[in-house]
Amino acid sequence: MNPPNRNPALIGWRLLALLYDFFPALALWMLASALFTLGYYLSGHPPRQNIAPFSPLQLLLWLACWLLTGAYAVVSWRRGGRTLGMRPWRLRVVAADGSPATTRALMRRYAVGTLSVLAGGLGFWWVWWDRDGLTWHDRFSDTRMLRLPNNAGG
Repeated sequence: MNPPNRNPALIGWRLLALLYDFFPALALWMLASALFTLGYYLSGHPPRQNIAPFSPLQLLLWLACWLLTGAYAVVSWRRGGRTLGMRPWRLRVVAADGSPATTRALMRRYAVGTLSVLAGGLGFWWVWWDRDGLTWHDRFSDTRMLRLPNNAGG
């Protein structure tokens, strides 16, 4: 394993991985939406009636999508240090000391990463001002994202 800060992942690689990971997340969201819609219709609503915007059921669907995406990210990071979107760019999430990150740290990383995105990406752009070149979610979860060398295995 590389020393923790030897090959930090640059912001461009991180954003490319995030873009790639949008597609598996979208598939999970579509599955959750289909299940919610099916349940909505089976509970007696007309087939052409949609779930009302900002209703408790729609908020529950949004929460389910966020939790499914978090489960995808945390399980992927825990099993191999990376998601599907991180693989082509040779990125890996590790603990600050270079060891595999704990599930708790990875859940914290996902939660703070969500806040990073909701703040207009400020948590990602923070890397340019941070003295160690870390994003908010790197710093608050005590994890790091590294870029592996070309000869690193899968």
